[in-house]
Amino acid sequence: MERIFKELDELKFELPSWAFSDAGTRFAVFHEEGAARNVFERIEDAALVHRLTGCCPSVALHIPWDKVENWEELREFAEEKGLKIGAINPNLFQDPDYKYGSLTNPSEKIRKKAIAHVMECVDIAEKTGSKVISLWLADGTDYPGQDDFRSRKKRLEESLRYIYENMPADMYLLIEYKFFEPAFYHTDIPDWGMSYLLSEKLGERALVLVDLGHHPQGTNIEYIVATLLSEKKLGGFHLNNRKYADDDLTIASINPYEVFLIFKEIVFAKRDPELSDSAKKVVLMFDQAHITKPKILAMIQSVLIAQELFTKALLIDENRLREAQKNYDVVEAEEILLDAFRTDVRPILREYRRQKGLPEDPLRVFREEDYMEKRRRERR
Repeated sequence: MERIFKELDELKFELPSWAFSDAGTRFAVFHEEGAARNVFERIEDAALVHRLTGCCPSVALHIPWDKVENWEELREFAEEKGLKIGAINPNLFQDPDYKYGSLTNPSEKIRKKAIAHVMECVDIAEKTGSKVISLWLADGTDYPGQDDFRSRKKRLEESLRYIYENMPADMYLLIEYKFFEPAFYHTDIPDWGMSYLLSEKLGERALVLVDLGHHPQGTNIEYIVATLLSEKKLGGFHLNNRKYADDDLTIASINPYEVFLIFKEIVFAKRDPELSDSAKKVVLMFDQAHITKPKILAMIQSVLIAQELFTKALLIDENRLREAQKNYDVVEAEEILLDAFRTDVRPILREYRRQKGLPEDPLRVFREEDYMEKRRRERR
């Protein structure tokens, strides 16, 4: 148990600021009474999740949604709340100029505008103490012949090269991918292979970000994770889940076994002397925007689910598994994984939280303390 608790001490999640404000579908934005109205309130809500769970010490920002005049003030505010600023996420998908692409746009003027926005985010990262720029592009085309693939790839590489070479030497660039949407014909960074190719060309501080909801149906994500870990090219995650096309559902709400298997790869890599250092730097960030669930409650639930599945992965008997694999005992190998997955780890986590002075049941405490009603009154 001591080993499990020690590894749980190292388990940290990053919360997305945008998860605490009103969100919507493609068709409408739905208002939640008491939801955060600005970045300071978003940080307050993230801090509450961290205070109740003890494992979410950083919050990612989205620019311009979280833009303020005084970044030092925001940094100090976050620190007063017990948080640090995490990844800075540029927005390269809302400006009308990006209709035909941002970093890949045929117009040099628009590409320079997109690059300038990313560099603005680099400057914000420096002012807030962040070491990570997390980049997702909506770039793509809707119809065959709309643009030339190789020209777009060249523009993308040139844009990223400029950004990478002008970042501080201790800052990381995480490159996300999505196999479709919003473009319908092709996406400029559609999968982990393209993200890997781009990051490999840039250098060791450019890494791949895996969003659990950004794959074709049936993709073996844990295999992708293992591959990137072995290449020391996995920079982080956007944790969520999906059933069909979008990716904003609570982590593991559809396929918890998949998340368990992904966490197993991280746990094993952290214990591998050759991969430990790079595996421990992987950022486990949530990317969820809840509409039908209350936002803070949904985020607490997400953290607890992720913590449970990670704890199950910690329970895998690695030596027995290696022996079964060595002996071609497929059934035994699978049973070892299932034994860990089927274990009820909630008593372990309740004891862990009790020893840390945390609420044993953060969801219950959130409801009993009526935190949401207080926010409704304060945010009218």
